[in-house]
Amino acid sequence: MQHTAQQMYDLVADVQHYPEFLPLCESLRIIRRQDMPEGGQVLIAEMGVGYKAIRERFTTRVTLDPAGHRIVAEYIDGPFRHLENRWVFKDAEPGTCDVDFFITYEFKSRTLGLLMGSMFDRAFRKFTDAFESRAARIYGTA
Repeated sequence: MQHTAQQMYDLVADVQHYPEFLPLCESLRIIRRQDMPEGGQVLIAEMGVGYKAIRERFTTRVTLDPAGHRIVAEYIDGPFRHLENRWVFKDAEPGTCDVDFFITYEFKSRTLGLLMGSMFDRAFRKFTDAFESRAARIYGTA
């Protein structure tokens, strides 16, 4: 990626701006923010997602680790049986970084999984592109 690990970490950690650019994300509300003694923060966030007539909300615990350039989102409540999302950013060549992105999820409802599953898969595959485009707009291109 043509931006530093710190730049990309800052961009992904700025969760309240996700509705501006992230596929399917219609709203994001931070319910609680707690500073960690060793640095970083834990956020409790509610995200509203939608596609056509289907709208869902879910709550996650987002752990922000700025020293490790790591972000982990863990499912708390909503339409999923489980959801976990991890980002790790590592500096590479000067001015660039490598991004390790992982997501796993399963809907509670088989019907919702059939209706939204393939759309979520496509949207999640586009997450990296959405963040790269956002980085280019905010930080410029190399």
